[in-house]
Amino acid sequence: MALIIHKDKCVGCGVCVESCPFNALTIVERLAIVEGSACTMCGACAEEGVCPFEAIEMVKATEANPDVNLADYKNVWVFAEQKKGEIQSVVYELLGKGRELATTRGQEVWAILLGKNVSDKAQDLIHRGADKVVVVEDDSLENFEDGIYSKIITRLCKKYKPEIVLTGATTVGRSLIPRVAVQIGTGLTADCTGLEIDKESGLLRQTRPAFGGNIMATILCPNHRPQMSTVRHKVMPEAQTDTSRVGEIITEKILDEDGFTRSRVLEVVEALEDTVNITEADIIVSGGRGMKGSENFELLHDLAKAVGGAVGASRASIDEGWIPYSHQVGQTGKTVNPKVYIACGISGQIQHLIGMQSADIIIAINKDPDAPMMKIATYALCGDLFEIVPEMIKQLK
Repeated sequence: MALIIHKDKCVGCGVCVESCPFNALTIVERLAIVEGSACTMCGACAEEGVCPFEAIEMVKATEANPDVNLADYKNVWVFAEQKKGEIQSVVYELLGKGRELATTRGQEVWAILLGKNVSDKAQDLIHRGADKVVVVEDDSLENFEDGIYSKIITRLCKKYKPEIVLTGATTVGRSLIPRVAVQIGTGLTADCTGLEIDKESGLLRQTRPAFGGNIMATILCPNHRPQMSTVRHKVMPEAQTDTSRVGEIITEKILDEDGFTRSRVLEVVEALEDTVNITEADIIVSGGRGMKGSENFELLHDLAKAVGGAVGASRASIDEGWIPYSHQVGQTGKTVNPKVYIACGISGQIQHLIGMQSADIIIAINKDPDAPMMKIATYALCGDLFEIVPEMIKQLK
């Protein structure tokens, strides 16, 4: 079943809000909307006599969006996230998967590139698998602003009608693409780890961890377009460069209405790190609750320097405020795929394992031999990390 709120009938009276036993409805700008994922489709708000204006209706899922002609939508789009004019590596992963999906559907791969002075990167996207690159350049797009970016991409989606839209599950992607999905009126599957085309229906099978990573859920979007997904970094191989590939570059302009937002980016202040980005690192040294304090993370920084790696962390140490969130590895942090992952004082809850278990070699250092991290480790060192890590640093130096 699907819940339909008829915008032309709703006056924002709030009666439906009071009728919902799950607090899933709210009033925004005199319009009832479903807030978050709290709605269980119980139908309480749609019962006869609840809404005096008959603005809420429960319908079969197949009848939820009769105005969308699915045949009008084609091609796989990849949002080409860039930072300071440099394409982020997750984009190349998405182009590789996008190429695979588009080939199965007999369609094209389009890359959508927004920014300031970024048109010179369009050819690189073509070499990585894009058939067409839509470029929108403007000084106002130098720094990412979700309001402006989402309006532009929404407008482009309505104009060109893509069947599938993919973006990285990065800070930018997670802020941007939900706004686009709401403005278009389609679904979105977040943090996907697998994408494939269903052979029978031709729908995009979007797979993501659920229930704390204990099961994998596969989600379909049969009645709305485009089908939209955010994809975790480092779970798919990058598309290889082919300089012989040719493609088309489409230039679109920013419109006056795109620039109207409720917020503005005044300044971008970057956290300066003396080690490399964890999503790009071949070696990661991570600390958990066993580090016992922020001052002890200096030990991990020393080890990371000695091996030319980056410093990561579990959610427990982030919640304690021992190290910034940008270092978090796991389900609510970053997914990494290093050659070597050194876990220091990390028990290994499933939420953390989801983010790093694909590492080639896992070295666990923990006093508890029965910790989950020790069970999956390539090498498990049972002992005091404050004795083991300094000795490792000494030997490496």
